[in-house]
Amino acid sequence: MKQNGLVKTAIVALVAAVVGGGVVYGGTNWLNSGSSPNGSVVNTSNKSGSTKVSNVKVTTNSQVSKVFNHTKNAVVSVVNLQKQNQSETGLSEFFGGSSSTNDKSNSDELQEYSEGSGVIYKKANDKAYIVTNNHVVSGSQKIEVILSDGTKLTAKKVGADSVTDLAVLSIDPDKVTQVASFGNSDNIKVGEPAIAIGSPLGSEYATSVTQGIISAKKRNVTVSNESGQATGEATVIQTDAAINPGNSGGPLLNIQGQIIGINSMKLSSTGSSSGSDTSIEGMGFAIPSNEVVKIIDQLVTNGKITRPALGVTMTDLANISANQQKSILKLPSDVTGGVVLMSVKSGAPASNAGLQKYDVITAIGGKKVTSSVDLRTELYNHAVGDKVSVKYYHNGQEKTGTIKLSKSSSQLNITE
Repeated sequence: MKQNGLVKTAIVALVAAVVGGGVVYGGTNWLNSGSSPNGSVVNTSNKSGSTKVSNVKVTTNSQVSKVFNHTKNAVVSVVNLQKQNQSETGLSEFFGGSSSTNDKSNSDELQEYSEGSGVIYKKANDKAYIVTNNHVVSGSQKIEVILSDGTKLTAKKVGADSVTDLAVLSIDPDKVTQVASFGNSDNIKVGEPAIAIGSPLGSEYATSVTQGIISAKKRNVTVSNESGQATGEATVIQTDAAINPGNSGGPLLNIQGQIIGINSMKLSSTGSSSGSDTSIEGMGFAIPSNEVVKIIDQLVTNGKITRPALGVTMTDLANISANQQKSILKLPSDVTGGVVLMSVKSGAPASNAGLQKYDVITAIGGKKVTSSVDLRTELYNHAVGDKVSVKYYHNGQEKTGTIKLSKSSSQLNITE
């Protein structure tokens, strides 16, 4: 995603030698005869001013070109429009200008806040549906979509989910000439080609195509909400195909032109306590298509994703001092990870299962829990109505139980 004009982020020698060797070995007769493979004569005159453009025509029809042509008209730019921030209009005063009535009226006009990408995946019910990232359209007061031919359309937000960072938009289908299809992300292999299409740095560079490989099939990364709080872990596809701000929401494709992921994030640098950064290249991540399809189908049907909740507030055990772990929680010394329940809502699933304030959850659904991120990730793998096992410590004693996930987060007005 491109935002406010600022870019944000949360063998060569061997190959050259091989290629060069191939040219010398395979092209000996061509060089000796002075002719090109199609019979055209190559001008080798040393006469001053005789340089010419060769009439040798190179015809290529690579699979990447086929994929691009098969998909390019389904890839769009997504523009997030919002009212201009009042603090921005006040900058003129800071630099010696003046604020006027006109400045205030301008602040009420919708301005381009950010740009990203999206891909049209379906035409149905007199609509064309686009999948993109939630962070591309978050906070928007109007959304515009720019088709590959430059046509600008107003889009409607069908639904969005901040946990998976996915959103579905709809537009008028009359101008839509191409839709993309989804492949099975479980079938991809590390090392196979991967192709990204999108609008890096915005619509000025729309339908840019880059190629790389699948670097990792299942990479776990921490997902944060808009306030920067970690909300869980996502399993994503890692690729070295160039992904830049503005590519967010665009498709990652296999060599058959099927969507195998929705590009969502990249690593650009690593911060350190000393203040020095290490530049990173070729580490982009995409939400797997199988996860995408599951989420967007729910968004189209319900407009939102319903997830179960325990009805608790919590903190990581690592945030509790060693003295308090012993004196208040009464934990054995060999318990080094878990989630401490700071409050339990009466009548909520956790309460109904017997859990209480200051209990420490160490496993849920048979999966070890060392932090709130672990707990949310496992919890969100279940649906309202499921029963899930839980292992926890109460007053220093290990206990097990079963929680019936009978309430959703919206019903309890609580996130966990």
